[in-house]
Amino acid sequence: MEGMESCTCIAPVNIAVIKYWGKRDEQLILPVNSSISLQAKTTVAVSSRFKEDRIWLNGKEESVHNKRIQNVLAEIRRRATRHHVEGADGDIRQPCVHICSENNFPTAAGLASSAAGYACLVYTLAQLYGVSGELSGIARQGSGSACRSMYGGFVLWEMGQSTDGIDSLARQLAPANHWPSLRILTLVVSDQKKQVGSTEGMQTTVATSELMKKRVEVVPQHTEDMIKAIQQRDFPTFARITMQESNQFHAVCLDTYPPVFYLTDTSRLIIQMVHTYNTFHNHTRVAYTFDAGPNACLYLLEEDVPYIVALVNQFFPPPPNTQQAFVRGINVAPASLDKDLLECFKIPRSEGEIKYIIHTKVGSGPQLIEAEHSLLNSDGLPK
Repeated sequence: MEGMESCTCIAPVNIAVIKYWGKRDEQLILPVNSSISLQAKTTVAVSSRFKEDRIWLNGKEESVHNKRIQNVLAEIRRRATRHHVEGADGDIRQPCVHICSENNFPTAAGLASSAAGYACLVYTLAQLYGVSGELSGIARQGSGSACRSMYGGFVLWEMGQSTDGIDSLARQLAPANHWPSLRILTLVVSDQKKQVGSTEGMQTTVATSELMKKRVEVVPQHTEDMIKAIQQRDFPTFARITMQESNQFHAVCLDTYPPVFYLTDTSRLIIQMVHTYNTFHNHTRVAYTFDAGPNACLYLLEEDVPYIVALVNQFFPPPPNTQQAFVRGINVAPASLDKDLLECFKIPRSEGEIKYIIHTKVGSGPQLIEAEHSLLNSDGLPK
């Protein structure tokens, strides 16, 4: 389309090791505590010929009148330095946008898909509209965790103190290459939409959980200890706090009234598998964390990846004749499991309970990619 300009970017999923759960301000999406975390793809096109803003997610058109999307668009347009159009009445406006986004991971299944999506959207819009400077505050207005996805590596979302949220921003603690041997295995237990959304769950927890008050008191110390562990690449401490945070988060969900259940029997078997592996080695070598869903995110060092993948294949194998790859992402070398190790496990073999594994490293922040990877055609419609 003549006069259309577009750009495309990708952004990583981030899974918090210090959990964000609960807001002190729903409108501004301000958290009750700070949080720390470790691919979405979005194309945005702008043209004076577009008659309205439109958005497509994973091939399906969605309402662009979602309040959070509107907040992001309004703030980007307020700070825009490009694409100003003078209307017939003399007012300065920005032309309409077409947004197309897709995820290669489950959406609304507890894998922080909204965080990656909104980070990608904000970064792409900023590139197109010429918005520079600090962007994590804009991303936060779409999805709280999205502010952490605006940076790569290890990122702290500081809760801030101001009532207007001006200081509730993300900052990078260390770049993606700070800990080269750290690896992440995401075990997808369910790719279905969770029954209780994060926003609803947070609201109910803050309103009803007595344990939540205690959690708010201990998170600052967890955060301080986690920052030090990351800086020193101290995996045992990093792993212990990661698992304690996950357990505490789900304990708070259970203390919510009525209770919120995100973990499944398979999730609990994964927890048992991790602790059995660590106990056998008499050393913490792998850590689990679960966001608001049943899917496990395992943090471990490169040397242990083949053995953990082999254990998952042993106890949670894919069904026979599965067409798609069970392990996706970085290649994993095969490994033989020690007989003594296997005898330690009291886990039933559960075929098909884990859909697939994603093997990754700590990722970079949002990045522009070549125009040939655009999700929109020359008319500004999904390809």
